[in-house]
Amino acid sequence: MFKTDVEAADAFINKYQLLKTEISKVIIGQDQVLDQILISVFSKGHCLLVGVPGLAKTLMVSSVSEALGLKFNRIQFTPDLMPSDIIGSEILNENKEFKFMRGPVFSNIILADEINRTPPKTQAALLEAMQERSITVAGSSYKLDEPFFVLATQNPIEQEGTYPLPEAQLDRFMFNIWVDYPSYEEELSIVDATTGDKDVKINQVLSLEEILEFQKLVRKIPVAENVIQYAVKLCNKTRPNGPLSNDLVKKYISWGAGPRASQFLIIGAKCHALLNGKYSPDIEDVKAVSNPILRHRLVRNYVAEADGYSIDDIVNELK
Repeated sequence: MFKTDVEAADAFINKYQLLKTEISKVIIGQDQVLDQILISVFSKGHCLLVGVPGLAKTLMVSSVSEALGLKFNRIQFTPDLMPSDIIGSEILNENKEFKFMRGPVFSNIILADEINRTPPKTQAALLEAMQERSITVAGSSYKLDEPFFVLATQNPIEQEGTYPLPEAQLDRFMFNIWVDYPSYEEELSIVDATTGDKDVKINQVLSLEEILEFQKLVRKIPVAENVIQYAVKLCNKTRPNGPLSNDLVKKYISWGAGPRASQFLIIGAKCHALLNGKYSPDIEDVKAVSNPILRHRLVRNYVAEADGYSIDDIVNELK
């Protein structure tokens, strides 16, 4: 498609700016959130969006899928949702033969809305799909379409009737993105734009082939040895029993980040560098993606909670 990787990198930057322009027709503000979602998309990762209701998390995901021109399915997670409601099931057809009916997971972008509202059995139905990009039903394996992303939302203020995601599933998400309230000026613009009779249409910016090509391009980006060492050391510092941990980590952290965090730090840094016009990431690119990557992989103890230390505070001191 592109003659050289440099040509592909330049095209990637141009297309990315077009993407953000199209999505900004509907989504006002939330630039950092949008950047992190798109970095995860081009890094072949999954996202967990955490925020209170009404912050346009669902609208943001559907807008991204429109601009990317990808198949999109929304799954509303509820306490009575079953695994077969997500992955599909076998039914007996008119010829008395079992036929597999595909579930909503067979799409390019899956919005798992309020993922913590469904029991662990159903949450686990997504686990194989997220990691292996395939599902198994009645002994048969089915490959999912490429590209494939799970963008899940979670409400942090409701605890009753929810099922916290297990650590194994949290670890499958590349980013844990905190969606905060808009500023006063942004909220003025949101209210003005959404209470009139304007009909805004988002145009498709990328083809499926271009998305797959840009995903390959991100993987090709070379990384200096000192940058890899920095990413691995940062993850090692989060482990309270590790040789690189400091007094802060030993005091406040029960469990640190695993090797998957180191991998995501490098892949995320590659994409972040490329979007900023660099052909190789540096340590600043690793730092730029470290908070959303480590945020859900460190487990605070009760001392940290009592002293008012958040995971972000600890990560910022380790960087």
